[in-house]
Amino acid sequence: MKEAKKIFKTAREEGRTFVLEHEAKDIMKAYGIPIPPYDIAKTADEAAVKAKQIGFPVVLKILSKDILHKSDAGGVKINLKSEGEVRKAFEEIMTNAKKYGKEKGIDVDLSRGVFISDFADMGTEIIVGVTKDPQFGHALMTGLGGIFVEVLKDVSFRLIPFTAVDAREMLKELKAYKILEGIRGEAPRDVEALIKIMLAVSKMVEENPEITELDCNPTFVYETGKGALVVDARILIDSPETSTAH
Repeated sequence: MKEAKKIFKTAREEGRTFVLEHEAKDIMKAYGIPIPPYDIAKTADEAAVKAKQIGFPVVLKILSKDILHKSDAGGVKINLKSEGEVRKAFEEIMTNAKKYGKEKGIDVDLSRGVFISDFADMGTEIIVGVTKDPQFGHALMTGLGGIFVEVLKDVSFRLIPFTAVDAREMLKELKAYKILEGIRGEAPRDVEALIKIMLAVSKMVEENPEITELDCNPTFVYETGKGALVVDARILIDSPETSTAH
């Protein structure tokens, strides 16, 4: 997809080995991956207007080439329910980012402003991730998402590319598959929608081998027939030096 190549080119020109949140979501959208409505804003007033257009509640996140881990820099505010809350959150995020820059001894670029997204309804949290092994190439990983991936380590891997049959087998290997099937009166989750996301991510990585790491975490999976949404997305790419060596 031309969209992804263009974004990766821009990132490399800026010396980045990661794409910004709105860029990651643009790429996801190009590959038909479902994501909550989003926009970007450079001022507090613009953020308030765009948040209202998206519909409250919303999430605000810092957009900066100097900040990869936004939470560490105090660059995330969630569940904002009014224009006033959005304006206040914008200013706090900018203040936090400047403070983070001083602590790190860097002049943080704040010119891009913030990423605004719909605060999606909670679903079952699943991670869809990609790692790149020097010997075997890209592999897709899935399992329970959010904090659970770190704690339970209930994950399954397949080399890319793979089929819908492989994706289904991956999910069935998880201890957490019982949650997707529906337990204790809970409705089954939309496994078909999750499989579509897994296949779209596989295709994205196959067509863009410069991706070194990718996380769709959390991916919210809703009841059968209600789909799934990639709420947070992170994409890392080869450095320009590595890329030219290929």
